[in-house]
Amino acid sequence: MFNIATGLAIWCSEAMTLALVLFVAWRHNVRNEAYLYWGLGFLLTGVGFAMVALRGEIPSVLSIEAGNAIALLGQSAWVAGFLALDRKRIEWWALLPPVIWLAGVFLPWVNSDYSNRVVLYNLASATGATALAMAVAAGDMRRERTRVKLMGVFVIQGCLCFGSALMMALTLPSDIEATNLGGASAMASAFLLTIAFAFTCRLIMERSERHLRALTLTDSLTGVLNRRGLLGYFDGIQERAHNEERQVAVILFDLDHFKRVNDRFGHQSGDAVLTAFARMARQYIPNNIFGRMGGEEFAAFAAVTDQTEAEAIAEAIRTEFCRLPVSTGEAIVPVTVSIGIALASSIEANIDKLISAADRALYAAKAAGRNCTVTFGEAEAAAPAPATPTSTAGELVPTVDDQVEALRRMGTLSRAG
Repeated sequence: MFNIATGLAIWCSEAMTLALVLFVAWRHNVRNEAYLYWGLGFLLTGVGFAMVALRGEIPSVLSIEAGNAIALLGQSAWVAGFLALDRKRIEWWALLPPVIWLAGVFLPWVNSDYSNRVVLYNLASATGATALAMAVAAGDMRRERTRVKLMGVFVIQGCLCFGSALMMALTLPSDIEATNLGGASAMASAFLLTIAFAFTCRLIMERSERHLRALTLTDSLTGVLNRRGLLGYFDGIQERAHNEERQVAVILFDLDHFKRVNDRFGHQSGDAVLTAFARMARQYIPNNIFGRMGGEEFAAFAAVTDQTEAEAIAEAIRTEFCRLPVSTGEAIVPVTVSIGIALASSIEANIDKLISAADRALYAAKAAGRNCTVTFGEAEAAAPAPATPTSTAGELVPTVDDQVEALRRMGTLSRAG
């Protein structure tokens, strides 16, 4: 005969240990409510099974009705944990396992028959496993492949519990046989839950790793890509442009007189300007391949049909930014942006040359009076950067004649009327 008391004692010990671990994890990161719900799930399951194991030592209503209801409520808490992990609201069906048990256990033909109670518990547990599978499937299955395995574990558990209940309902076993079947089903479910917990840990680790990778590629102030993250997208843009027979455009943005904004309104206002520009500009860039190169300089990569499309993107951002009210709380900061564009065919596109050409186009836009867009086509982008005279201190000292000549030779100049 299966010693159900021994099995329950082992599972209670494991459940309490896992509950403690999860509560400690939640205390370390109280914003992640999933740890709290999972900890409560293991705690409730452990307490419920402990009450069941004390049958004969405590009143039957506590051992049978309440104990099993508390254990099934633990499944509801696990469901809530997976929904909280994906920041989804708790659904009503999460409470089905204890509700099914309480709705049926007080029926006379169930309450008085041990086999029928085991059948009812397995049906309620199968419902809980189904709810867990649904909660897991509600997340991003394509990006988090571990969810497929985790959902599979819960589906197996649900089939196991339902199959056990169906077998007992058809064979009408004796109390001893029902005890053995119910105990074996319970231990198999406990084993599957342990595997599910391991997959859940893996899911969280993968999510944490993905989050850390995103942090290394994201600008902490503006939330857009940083220089490293942005450059990593260039090969993809070049390949897309080649497949679609389009050109590669590098667009550089430099906020005009940004130092004056910091000096006059304070660095917090300067940060607000950077954030506002990033939030607005990324909406106009195809596939959001837009980032902060450093300081007040931003960049975008795009596969475009021609020069006109690249200029349309840049001009939409420039004109919208001019109208954008950036408030510091005390005043509205006047802001404009200068833009440089460099274009190349997908075959000849070279990231270093394009960025250098876009930077020269940006310098020409600054020399033209700022708040405008300058475009270098394929010929200008392929040309080497002109030598620039330097002072004895090594600083660039372009003359007015140099600037006029640069504007005469440059590609296209677009500015506000």
